Amino acid sequence: MAFDFKKEYKEFYMPKNQPGIVTVPSMNYIAVRGQGDPNREDGEYKQSIGLLYGIAFTIKMSKMGDHRIEGYFDYVVPPLEGFWWQNGVQGIDYAHKDAFQWISVIRLPDFVTADDFAWAVEEAARKKKTDFSKAEFLTYDEGLCVQCLHTGAYDEEPATVARMHEYMEEQGYVLDITSQRMHHEIYLSDARKVAPEKRKTVIRHPIRKRTGTEKGRG
Repeated sequence: MAFDFKKEYKEFYMPKNQPGIVTVPSMNYIAVRGQGDPNREDGEYKQSIGLLYGIAFTIKMSKMGDHRIEGYFDYVVPPLEGFWWQNGVQGIDYAHKDAFQWISVIRLPDFVTADDFAWAVEEAARKKKTDFSKAEFLTYDEGLCVQCLHTGAYDEEPATVARMHEYMEEQGYVLDITSQRMHHEIYLSDARKVAPEKRKTVIRHPIRKRTGTEKGRG
């Protein structure tokens, strides 16, 4: 049976619908950076998803070709994820989607090296006659975070985020969103097939322990 990251690492991909504290280890990703409203049909975001999945399935299906990846095992391609921010805003302002900056990502199995990734970019470009040069091999060490499963439309996320921040403060932590630590979403539902009110999204925010002189802030 193919290895399924969602099932094997439930603490990262299948959290409860109540906020919790988690320490996320360093992971490797296929990543594409961009900006703008993710809902635009002709926008960068929709294009980035095609690039991500093109490389993800090239790596997964390498077992069918001549390229051999050391340590390869069959696996389910992990879900789409995204790191989001807006310049001058701590957190997310959902009313101004055109101001979004983002990194769209799909997790890579640990056996995929930078060299394997470079091969996949070239192979995907050759087969699909598409430029995949925007895709990069990203290593990200997320660390200490508060997270929660959000069920519902993306525009309703602020209510879940508010619960996360309240819980975080109760537990003695403060928000630690910086230029290197960002609002993170993991999309467990296919937005093309699932009604907005039923979509499941993991929301994750970086945090740190509150010092003795700090007041809680959300």
